[in-house]
Amino acid sequence: MSFETISVVGLGYIGLPTAAVFAARKKKVIGVDVNPHAVATINRGEIHIIEPDLDIVVRAAVTEGYLRATTTAEPADAFLIAVPTPFKGDHEPDLSYIESASKAIAPVLKKGDLVILESTSPVGATEQMSAWLAEARPDLSFPQTHGEDSDVRIAHCPERVLPGHVLRELIENDRIIGGLTAKCSDAAMRLYKTFVEGECIITDARTAEMCKLTENSFRDVNIAFANELSIICDKLDISVWELIRLANHHPRVNILQPGPGVGGHCIAVDPWFIVSKTPDEARLIRAAREVNDSKPQWVLDQVALAIGKYLQENPAKTAKDVTVACLGLAFKPDIDDLRESPSLEITVQIAKNHPGTVLAVEPNIERLPARLEGIATLSPVDQALSSANVIVLLVDHSAFKTIPKTRLSSLKVIDTRGVWT
Repeated sequence: MSFETISVVGLGYIGLPTAAVFAARKKKVIGVDVNPHAVATINRGEIHIIEPDLDIVVRAAVTEGYLRATTTAEPADAFLIAVPTPFKGDHEPDLSYIESASKAIAPVLKKGDLVILESTSPVGATEQMSAWLAEARPDLSFPQTHGEDSDVRIAHCPERVLPGHVLRELIENDRIIGGLTAKCSDAAMRLYKTFVEGECIITDARTAEMCKLTENSFRDVNIAFANELSIICDKLDISVWELIRLANHHPRVNILQPGPGVGGHCIAVDPWFIVSKTPDEARLIRAAREVNDSKPQWVLDQVALAIGKYLQENPAKTAKDVTVACLGLAFKPDIDDLRESPSLEITVQIAKNHPGTVLAVEPNIERLPARLEGIATLSPVDQALSSANVIVLLVDHSAFKTIPKTRLSSLKVIDTRGVWT
């Protein structure tokens, strides 16, 4: 099948770039999203997220008629589901968005269609999606009952791209493709070869699901080691930044840099999907998650100590007189993505508990997220440096790396990223 019409369900940080690269290859792409604002923005040839060069590609695709967005699913030859998979309860995966997307496309499915789950998911989610589709469309056959002879092909193909480099990595990175049958995998591979220049590697759906979770759990464990080292070094009065620099001179050692925690829609989430399925076996993975989840509280404790030291040195002042500036809200440098951001959570907690002024400095956003409205002020970096008594560096944005140390000499500084050490 030639897949002339492709539907991408979920037009967020993965779905919209994916839709754009298909459209750039002259495929007719129908983007589907429940957010009317996102749909209207895209149909104007604009974007509602920040990703380098994406606006140019989307504008061209919309102008040339290859990309349009809608809130309602329409017939297509291939459907890619790229919706969130958040938590519910105690880190239990919430598949309700996948279920809703499945039920949305089910009425327009036809024989020969391909449905790919791109959302990062716990093992077994692709089979569950196929079951939901089969329940909604008993007139069609699916791989779980008809194997290679099914009317509809089902596969899982997780994204593995870096925010800020999504367009390039979508094209250049290898893709893991896991179909429910060999024909499902082959169909998915032919679709992705529309734009993927990397290798398309075939496996089964469960292994593809587990592969994405494994990749991010590996990174999470390594970050947890660095974060735990930073806490140990602080207690022992050792510079963790110098320690890691020296240790990394060993030819087989490559310790990562610590930070205020771990954020984003992948590393902070995916390991829990493994833990939820195998709670008794995933001991190291759980421990790493707990270390990284606890790091924001350690940062908050450091902020409280800094405020205390400032007040000791300025006995005529009270906590209400202390201005705290939090530099960075995003989950990683030079992006606007606040999802699962420890920096945002730390800033929220400071703003809720500190009686003085709290300045939030995030050069990649134009307005504060709802959680900070009324309790913090969005501030330019220069103004924050001039007004603050305590500086909390949470994200190593490029704009912060150019701040000279001389501007910080009179301030209490908590540098969670080692930018000024």
